[in-house]
Amino acid sequence: MKKKNVLNLIKYYIENNDESFRNEAYEIAKDFDQNGDYQVAEYIMALLSDVNTFVPQSYESGSEFFTKVEVSNVSLPLPVEIKNDIVGIVNAISKNIGVNKFLFEGAPGTGKTETVKHIARILNRELYQAEFDTIIDSKLGQTSKNINAIFDEINHLPHPEKIIILFDEIDALALDRLNNNDLREMGRATSTLLKELDKLNEKIVFIATTNLYKSFDKAIIRRFDKIINFNRYSQEDLLEIAVSILSEYIDKFPSAVRDIKLFKKIINTLNPIPYPGDLKNLIRTALAFSDSTNEYDYLTRLYETANNVNIKENIKKLQEQKQKLTTDILRGDADDDARGQISAIDSEITKYTEKLEQMISD
Repeated sequence: MKKKNVLNLIKYYIENNDESFRNEAYEIAKDFDQNGDYQVAEYIMALLSDVNTFVPQSYESGSEFFTKVEVSNVSLPLPVEIKNDIVGIVNAISKNIGVNKFLFEGAPGTGKTETVKHIARILNRELYQAEFDTIIDSKLGQTSKNINAIFDEINHLPHPEKIIILFDEIDALALDRLNNNDLREMGRATSTLLKELDKLNEKIVFIATTNLYKSFDKAIIRRFDKIINFNRYSQEDLLEIAVSILSEYIDKFPSAVRDIKLFKKIINTLNPIPYPGDLKNLIRTALAFSDSTNEYDYLTRLYETANNVNIKENIKKLQEQKQKLTTDILRGDADDDARGQISAIDSEITKYTEKLEQMISD
């Protein structure tokens, strides 16, 4: 936050200029957010949300092509390289010089869509996502007409400076037109998309995501002002992100032990450690299904998933086998090596039960 921001706040307050006061406060919140002071930023945003001041009327989409997306207040851990790129995008948008088209590429679960939500939150913009189910049509030429229609709607939105448009998984419209496997109709659709991107209102922030960047039409790629690669996660990044995800959820499960050392050891057994989207599902599911009477149960579940084993089920089956052999011995129906089999089963049970115990004690 700079002295200019404080002076502007005082000025707008004295002038009773609610709109400018609010916008300046948003700029201050954005600055705090960019510098890592997320709690201060969220506190300012919360205060502003409770203040009955004038703001431009939001766009109420009655369009079949759009769905409004709720922006995210959940923490979004990203590698430093990606985070720096996102800060650059926020800065570029804030300068209002027509740098407004961005492509996020990377594997599923790398945080592309969630990042768009966070950009919308930082910039205090509403986020609308295109619905490709209503755009792509089997009728000859209809998909191109729908693309024309949706961009006409985008270019005539009220208060374009308050909106972000998301084309999530834009692959459906932007695959290489020279690819022999590509349908001729979709080739025409891609050509239409090219023309519409060239005519896009510079006040509209347009963000697209893709999992299939290598198959993208090169002409489409050139239309974007910046392309962000979301595959830049090291194993160390993913380990720290896993800890961050655990911290986000574990407070909701008071019976679960917060053993970060053991948790990291289990996550490290995943080879490779999955991207954040899959990590979140893995950790959240382990906590949700855990036994509230066993503080380590969610860690057992994580370990079982990571190593593709079911410790409890295996122990149960071994105990059932042991019980049957013991009964056979008592009845005199057992084979000569029954006691040897029981000894081997006991060794297997001990091996399974000691796995997590050893990890806990290390």
